[in-house]
Amino acid sequence: MSDPILAGFHPDPSICRVGQDYYLACSSFEYFPGVPLFHSRDLAHWTQIGNALDRPSQLRLVPDGTSSGGVYAPTLRHHDGRFWLITTNVTRGEGNLLFTATDPAGPWSDPVRLPDVAGIDPDLAWDEDGACWCTYAGVGQVRIDPHTGQALGPPRRIWSGTPGAKAPEAPHLYRIGEYWYLLIAEGGTERGHCVSIARGTAPTGPFEPCPANPILTHRSTDHPIQNTGHADLVQAPDGAWWMVLLGVRARGGTPGWHVLGRETFLAPVTWADGWPVVGGIVPTTTGRPPPDVRDDFDADDLHPRWISLRHRPADDCNVTERPGWLTLRARAGTLDDLDVTFAGRRQQHPSCRIRTLIDTAEGRGGLAVRLDELHHYEIEATAAEVRALARIGPLRTVLATRPMPAGPAVLAIRVASTDTFRDVRSGPDTVSLGVEDRDGVFTALAELDGRYLSTEVAGGFTGRVVGVYAAAGTVRFDWFDYEPVEKHNVPGE
Repeated sequence: MSDPILAGFHPDPSICRVGQDYYLACSSFEYFPGVPLFHSRDLAHWTQIGNALDRPSQLRLVPDGTSSGGVYAPTLRHHDGRFWLITTNVTRGEGNLLFTATDPAGPWSDPVRLPDVAGIDPDLAWDEDGACWCTYAGVGQVRIDPHTGQALGPPRRIWSGTPGAKAPEAPHLYRIGEYWYLLIAEGGTERGHCVSIARGTAPTGPFEPCPANPILTHRSTDHPIQNTGHADLVQAPDGAWWMVLLGVRARGGTPGWHVLGRETFLAPVTWADGWPVVGGIVPTTTGRPPPDVRDDFDADDLHPRWISLRHRPADDCNVTERPGWLTLRARAGTLDDLDVTFAGRRQQHPSCRIRTLIDTAEGRGGLAVRLDELHHYEIEATAAEVRALARIGPLRTVLATRPMPAGPAVLAIRVASTDTFRDVRSGPDTVSLGVEDRDGVFTALAELDGRYLSTEVAGGFTGRVVGVYAAAGTVRFDWFDYEPVEKHNVPGE
């Protein structure tokens, strides 16, 4: 099995290299802070160094930031001693935004707005004369002043992609040797996703398509990684070329369900007759997090892996009010609400255990697996009882209740990937909601089919996020533990 270099909901990768160092950015959609940033020296081991958009002045997602809205498809580049990040915030009135930094770990600037760039998925490239070209989904292009955001000419369509293929998007423009290469994704971001390329002698074209297009796709194959596309190229210090791309690991029966979101994978690239040839996705397990990732909330702030919904006011989410605890103060009543107080991290493994020690003396809250407002499971506690809840589309139900154990309680969720098929309708995994006693014995209140927290059921562009929330009053969490569980002989692996 070829594992991702960034597991879990890390879509739309964009990469650049400065000396021996690689930097990579991903989409973040409705979550705050936005645009996670990673560093590597070998393209296999990645460390999150921050989030580019970590201030309200950079990222406005309230009140109109719907799920699978927000921040789409960044492009990360290094030019003239500075890092440049351009992205689209599809929240009403925001549009395309450009940020800069001298250190990719931050701080990043407030945005330069690009009102004359109409499409999503913007890219930046500079020619030999210093002109900056912004290319975007469609595939359109306009010359801009990156310091002011002003367009320096009219926009124009420069390539339509493969005739008959839908959604030409995610363009990236490179000068390699004697040609300018225009890399795009097309075919839609579902099972038909693919990568195609064209070249020309100028950044504005005209562009000649590669005769071997698409240069990468897994459509209509039995490869365990599907939906491959939205790629970016980078050259290593030794001259070798590599491609980062997104893909999904669909599991279960027919049609297959992916629950972790679109993940980032790596593939080698060689060149033949002036065209890139993409090799097989690199088999690696080195991109996974450490076997156990525990947060004791002893630092001055949350680790950059922690994300919240649309914003994170310090009064409602902090680790300073009670040192060593995460304090959440409720803004809304349930995970059905857009403005619920929530803090979580991406689910990154098909099987895992998630646990937290909760204090509900002043409120009501719990532990959840979330895809969006209409699709989530949670184990929720008050001072009196614990209950298992599920929201699946228009249906919301209380599955089971039990008395709350005395004192702070350990809430737990266990996700087990499908080992054996009952029939072709078997789901991708089972999600168990429960509690643990003082001896660590798990008692499940409910076991649920995981397909209902999948993109194939819910729609959208994100993946599961597991975390804690406050539904009433003030709720505190002493620690949060995420533990991958390795399973073998899983169908499709």
